[in-house]
Amino acid sequence: MAYLRLRQICLVARELEPRVAELADIFGIAICHRDGKVAKYGLVNALLPVGASFLEVVAPTRDGTAAGRYLARRGGDGGYMVILDCDDIERRRRHIETIGVRIANPLRYETYTGIQLHPRDTGGSMLEFNHTTGGARLDGPYHPAGPDWQRAVRNDVTTELLAAELQSPDPATLAARWSEIVERPVTRSASSDAEIILDRGAIRFVRDTDRRGERLCGIDLLVKKRARILDVAKTRGGRVDQDIVSVCGVRFRLVAA
Repeated sequence: MAYLRLRQICLVARELEPRVAELADIFGIAICHRDGKVAKYGLVNALLPVGASFLEVVAPTRDGTAAGRYLARRGGDGGYMVILDCDDIERRRRHIETIGVRIANPLRYETYTGIQLHPRDTGGSMLEFNHTTGGARLDGPYHPAGPDWQRAVRNDVTTELLAAELQSPDPATLAARWSEIVERPVTRSASSDAEIILDRGAIRFVRDTDRRGERLCGIDLLVKKRARILDVAKTRGGRVDQDIVSVCGVRFRLVAA
């Protein structure tokens, strides 16, 4: 089965635990995995499933990390990486090389291959393609989320990760670049002039309005309990604007299930 899916979104924070606790409390989700291997990058992390997709938060543990430099450039917590899983990782690698996009970090384990692309070549954010052996089924294995991520799924409040939103002073040009990389056409949507539809999920491109530069700025979530999410966000002192909750420097748009 051929597929290209929005499977994971990574956020970066100065402090890990407060942001993870906020996400879990506000959206009714739970931690499934902490990956000790990210320590070699000077990071700690946590992953939380949203249905069969994942939110990850990383935080630097020492000076001089790429994540720390990103926090400094963007003025605080925010979106860091868009992660797509696919069936054809080696073909994706060949295409990326053909169009002159550099691989910043190749990842290979026994059942998993990932290629993280250089953000200067993608624009917007870091972009990763990955493949887990046996991972075609959404309820099957997904290496980054640990061996038993399914046990942590909570679907009573938030049910699905729908879209990532990238902002830019020139969203049309950024969308065209990502379209070339992911080999999917740019379309229009009700909420943006440029959008790329994947086999599961979408990537939307909008104009920079907060003066924080070109970045991963928003996430769409399918939710069952909108009022509950808004109440908890307000209690925790989060910024709430109609159907948008701001957490970890990212605008979460709530879409009713």
